[in-house]
Amino acid sequence: MTQQPAIAIREVAEGVATWNPLRSPASDSFEYIDLGSVDQNNKQIRQTTLTRCSEAPSRARQLVKSADVLVATVRPNLNGVALVPDSLDGATASTGFCVLRPLPEKIDNRYLFNWVKSPAFITDMVRKATGASYPAVSDRIVLDSLIPFPPLPAQRRIAYILDKADALRAQRRAALAELDSLTQSIFLTLFGDLVTNRKGWPETKTLGDVADIASGITKGRLLKGQATREVAYLAVSNVQDKALSMGVVKTIAATEAEITRFRLQKDDLLLTEGGDPDKLGRGTLWNGELDECIHQNHVFRVRVTDKAVDPLFLNWLVGSRRGKQYFLRSAKQTTGIASINMTQLRAFPLLLPPLKLQQDFARRITAIETLKSRHRSALAELDTLFASLQHRAFRGEL
Repeated sequence: MTQQPAIAIREVAEGVATWNPLRSPASDSFEYIDLGSVDQNNKQIRQTTLTRCSEAPSRARQLVKSADVLVATVRPNLNGVALVPDSLDGATASTGFCVLRPLPEKIDNRYLFNWVKSPAFITDMVRKATGASYPAVSDRIVLDSLIPFPPLPAQRRIAYILDKADALRAQRRAALAELDSLTQSIFLTLFGDLVTNRKGWPETKTLGDVADIASGITKGRLLKGQATREVAYLAVSNVQDKALSMGVVKTIAATEAEITRFRLQKDDLLLTEGGDPDKLGRGTLWNGELDECIHQNHVFRVRVTDKAVDPLFLNWLVGSRRGKQYFLRSAKQTTGIASINMTQLRAFPLLLPPLKLQQDFARRITAIETLKSRHRSALAELDTLFASLQHRAFRGEL
């Protein structure tokens, strides 16, 4: 393999015009692209703001054209990149982007776009970023960075291959999003708006009436020389909204009595104690993902004891808008952090449709989750393939 030639991005990009909206008639308006406009998953501009010149943000300065490549310079690993579509030709971009306008006789814009969203480029920008709260790079750093520079025909071939592979990933993500929408639609169709409860479901019981609720094991507790062994345990980071994150599962030394007491069983509902206010009510079911596992004290375990309650329906009820409103009213909030205690959780006001309807909902959701699992597996394979193609492409191996 010959060494892939490289060139500074500034050598293949031209300058971008700027303007000051505040110097234009106050009633005029313009399309504004800020850092929040970029969809991180699809690397596309998902929305813009029609902004009056008199209300223009101080960062609204750069005039963009279609096919320009936007590279976020603030938190470059989070805010991402995007390609300006024809519909936004003439829009104004935030100075939080480095706008790259490729010289068409030197570089293919799709090739440049694929490079700036590659792990190699992003890692380089993150390494060069400075600042604690909002790490950032300058436009100069972006423009001075090197890009592999094969001839134009090779650039176009690489861009074509990567675009095709990325389109397959986008299709999988879109299918998963549609399935998420379908589950929400089924829930609303069967049970209605649980806040207003216009279907008149019984509201006489609390969560404490139908379930055994327990906190988990405490880290740093005094063991007083008792015999222990390592056992897997779930922390707050493992418990997501209707999903478990099992990428990193830590272990803790626990006694046999503690393991017996805190050991999770299938259909246990796991709820986080607190965090960001919008995360209150976040929880998911344990389906026996590990043969033996306990939970941390910041994760509540809710074990249904009443046969009139289906655990999967309960998960959705607690995480519904009705549930979130209850937690927000009840939670203790300090400096942006909210938390609930055992008493508040036990007092959670239930709403219980007939068990048969709950079970019908659970069957439908389980079938959809099976389909989603297949899509996730296929997406993971496509992600691996795409990463391999990126690596090979920019090393001159395609």
